Amino acid sequence: MTQQVTIIGGGPGGYEAALVAARLGGSVTLIERDGMGGSTVLTDCVPSKTLIATSDLMTDVGASAELGVKVPAAVRPDLDAVNRRVLLLAQAQSADIAQRLEASGVTVLIGTARLTDASTVVATLSDGENRTIVSDAILVATGAHPRISADAQPDGERILTWEQVYGLTAVPEHMIVVGSGVTGAEFASAYNGLGAHVTLVSSRDRVLPGEDGDAATVIENVFTRRGMTVLGHSRMESVQRTGDTVVVTLTDGRTVEGSHCLLALGSIPNTTDLGLEDVGVVLDDGGFIEVDRVSRTSVRGIYAAGDCTGVLMLASVAAHQGRIAISHLLGDAVRPLDLSTASSNVFTSPEIATVGVTQRQVDEAEIVAEVAVLPLGSNARAKMQGVHDGFVKLFARPDAGTIIGGVVVGPRASELIHVIALAVSASLTVDQVANAFTVYPSLSGSIGEAARRLHRSV
Repeated sequence: MTQQVTIIGGGPGGYEAALVAARLGGSVTLIERDGMGGSTVLTDCVPSKTLIATSDLMTDVGASAELGVKVPAAVRPDLDAVNRRVLLLAQAQSADIAQRLEASGVTVLIGTARLTDASTVVATLSDGENRTIVSDAILVATGAHPRISADAQPDGERILTWEQVYGLTAVPEHMIVVGSGVTGAEFASAYNGLGAHVTLVSSRDRVLPGEDGDAATVIENVFTRRGMTVLGHSRMESVQRTGDTVVVTLTDGRTVEGSHCLLALGSIPNTTDLGLEDVGVVLDDGGFIEVDRVSRTSVRGIYAAGDCTGVLMLASVAAHQGRIAISHLLGDAVRPLDLSTASSNVFTSPEIATVGVTQRQVDEAEIVAEVAVLPLGSNARAKMQGVHDGFVKLFARPDAGTIIGGVVVGPRASELIHVIALAVSASLTVDQVANAFTVYPSLSGSIGEAARRLHRSV
């Protein structure tokens, strides 16, 4: 008998789940409010990384003299053209996802949804029609939206969330970024690369407080060397706009004046007005849906995936949660979510990529591990490319030599981390990684060298 599956939300958690469900023979209805891909594709991950690609190019151009290339000093980005490209690529990616869903036989409804019981969803479509859908299972993948403050209200022109920056037509003269987590650091790096003066307001003692400490130190040093002002131990009290000027007032009374302010204050789950609590789905104090490692909520037949669960707010994790949920409910083979094998990346310049065990866990004796760190400055390919900042770090168990974690800081770290992620997920030893051939010269050669440094003779 064909199982009916209803999915609320068309971001990575939702559309990946829909594709798996269709492939496994389910009858799938997907309800999305804004467009296929959700905020990840339309206003968040895809647009921001497209903007960052242009910023990275500008950074490379600025460093070209070291490689013997003279570039006119007047080279400047056309931010209006950049942002038009950003939005076009986002729409194209959304259209590609819609085509894949249609080709797979998924019924897509544009509108909002609300649960009336554990098996029934009422969809309010964009034309006002209400449609009742009864299912064998429901997946909630509604994502999250930017957190704002009562004392810092975005106006979409000078005071902005990360969803609103793509309306800018010129590089800001002075961008004040409030928040030094991943989103804040990425946009601070991007606008710095595009030529804006940037002030980064951080309430903590360093940028990227949730990342590897050695990696965060590298990034902060690069930021300041490239002219960014980093204000540590500084908490925003309010943001006010007067004409073309924005003033950020800090809790200690200091003020920072700029042309624009970007608020990177975290995210709020999109879990209100869905009827979740009415049907018994448990939410935590932050409004996130509580799920287990196969994406089940507290109500039988209702699953959840992605940022609305707060598990690990990455598109890749959302997609994995969605795939796991569908595999579980349709009886396919499933491996529960294991965040110790999940790799993540911070798209600053240089990038930070991590997987598995962290330095903090080792320092606090939660995990016993041997550590090898190899600066990229010693890598032949890095020297050829003019790369000075970054390193490769590996963590391995001291007894078996199994690789249990790693950090890469450098250009395209998001690509380099994959080999370490494979080693972690497959429980490879340092010798197995060390004995695999790497290209010479290559940045990946530093991963092999770090593994060799962890070899223990018998």
